[in-house]
Amino acid sequence: RTSNILEDLETLRLFSRLIPEYCKNMDEQDIIDNAFNLIFAFDEIIALGYRESVNLAQIRTFVEMDSHEEKVFQAVRQTQEREAKQKMKEKARELQKARQEAGRKGGGRGGSGAPPSFGFGGGMGSTGASVAVTDSIGASGEPQKPSYLATGRTGGPTKALKLGSKQKEWDTFADQLKQEGENISSPTSSKSPTSSAKSAISSPATPQEPVCLNVEEKVTLVAQRDGGLQNMEIHGLVQLRITEEQFARVKILLDTHDDKGMQIQTHPNIDKELFKTRSHVALKNPSKPFPLNSDVGVLKWRLQTQD
Repeated sequence: RTSNILEDLETLRLFSRLIPEYCKNMDEQDIIDNAFNLIFAFDEIIALGYRESVNLAQIRTFVEMDSHEEKVFQAVRQTQEREAKQKMKEKARELQKARQEAGRKGGGRGGSGAPPSFGFGGGMGSTGASVAVTDSIGASGEPQKPSYLATGRTGGPTKALKLGSKQKEWDTFADQLKQEGENISSPTSSKSPTSSAKSAISSPATPQEPVCLNVEEKVTLVAQRDGGLQNMEIHGLVQLRITEEQFARVKILLDTHDDKGMQIQTHPNIDKELFKTRSHVALKNPSKPFPLNSDVGVLKWRLQTQD
């Protein structure tokens, strides 16, 4: 490039004035700390090998990169954030006030008088009946009328735990429901199938076959509010029970066709290679039998999916 000694000297003087402008102590650490500011300032003086017509004040302004438009934008954004926070606080106060008013209305209605009580169930006093029979208030603020007829109980203390009058009270309540067209069965008849079902569940039948397989599968499912599946995990277990010694060395063929990516794990004493190749469940050592009259977990599987 063509050189002008006067312009070069002026440029060098401008460089020498820039360094103390950003570096107060003029030592190595101070220069390292302000290296980027010095580079930006030097870049404002020389561009593509030519000196720019700038002075020290202009260089200081360019390096600071002060923008009026940016300040206006930041001020507008801060104002919007403050307004949004204020609206949120007002909305929270309105919700809190509405919640308190609803609580006062519910409390005043609960304490205004004794709600209708049927008295069915020997272990229920006046408090339990009030919780079960209290009618709700509609959106219009008017109480909904109950569709049943309340018994003619008026003031005076009620006696809880009246065991002798249980059948009589049930008959009164059943007569009221029959007048409305409901089919009512006696409580004694409804108890018998429940008790029989409980006895059937509590005492499972003992297996009578010499070789029995028990398959258990547990499903853990997490669903979203809209009914969509979030996560599902399935754990399975196959238990073998042998009751006769002649079947103690049995081989069991299982259908292990799987296209869902299920993880299958065999018992350590089960021949894993035989299970992989032929889907047979058998012991590694054919000379050893399965234990008799005991449940042995021979196979486990696990499946986790989000579909």
